[in-house]
Parts: sequence; C-alpha cells; structure tokens
Amino acid sequence: MGRRDQAEFDALRRAHFPPERNVLDAHLTLFHHLPPSIEDELKRRLSEATRGQRAPVARAAGLMSLGRGVAVKIESPGLAAIRRDLCEAFGGVLTPQDAGGWRPHVTIQNKVAPAVAKLLLVTLSSDFRPREVEIAGLAAWWYRGGPWEPISRHMFA
Repeated sequence: MGRRDQAEFDALRRAHFPPERNVLDAHLTLFHHLPPSIEDELKRRLSEATRGQRAPVARAAGLMSLGRGVAVKIESPGLAAIRRDLCEAFGGVLTPQDAGGWRPHVTIQNKVAPAVAKLLLVTLSSDFRPREVEIAGLAAWWYRGGPWEPISRHMFA
C-alpha cells in the first residue's frame, strides 16, 4: 500500500491487534500459501503484472467481521483481475483456501473474543467513511515458522 494508507492501517493494528500476535505490518493478502517450487515463475508474473503498469484502483469499502476480529474490506477490480490471472497460472498448486473465493481485506484485529471483536466493529463503524486506498505494488514472502522473510517486491509505475 502507499505510505499514508500503510501508516493508517498499521496504526489500527497496533491499537487493536493483540500485541503478542501482531508480528506483521498491515497487508492485503492475495494468496495464503504458494509452494516454493513456483518462486521463479511467481516473480516473473508479478514483474509482468506491475512493470510499466498503473496501480489498480482500490477502495476501503467498509468494515467486516472476521468473527474473532475486524478487517477493512477492500474493493479493487484491477487487483482481482491480477489475482485471477495468477490463479489460472498456478491453479494446479493452490491450496483449497487459495483456490476458493477471495475476500480482499486488511485485518486490523484478530484472535480476540467474539464480543471484543463485535464491540470494535460497532465502535469503528460510527466513524468509517469509504475512501480510496493506494496500491503501490505486490510482494512475495516466505513464512519461516514465525518470522517472515521477503522474497521480492514489484512496484507499479
């Protein structure tokens, strides 16, 4: 995300995510798990999707309940098209979670009691206004059993 949006979502996570579980910056996940065997092809496709391309338009459209957390719902037909292309390319290796439907969102709270999440959803809803969100680029990361390690970053023009 762009710097301003990244800072705002990170601040929400710091304020509402259980501190012991908040080990990542705010992010919008396209896929939860891709196999290491596709790393080179993934980098190539992410480069193609971003190089010389304008960033897709995106919008923080509302808040959504995660049951035990709260997220900001993101709408972006352009980002959905990029994800669709990647799904077609990697369909044979996608996990059931990644092959299923995609609900684009930025998680700002998770792993809390449902009552706590419901209270935050109500509280934040009173001030929430839909707005544009800048998508600056795409990135790939390795999950290393706790820490995350960056693989590559691909920025839009």
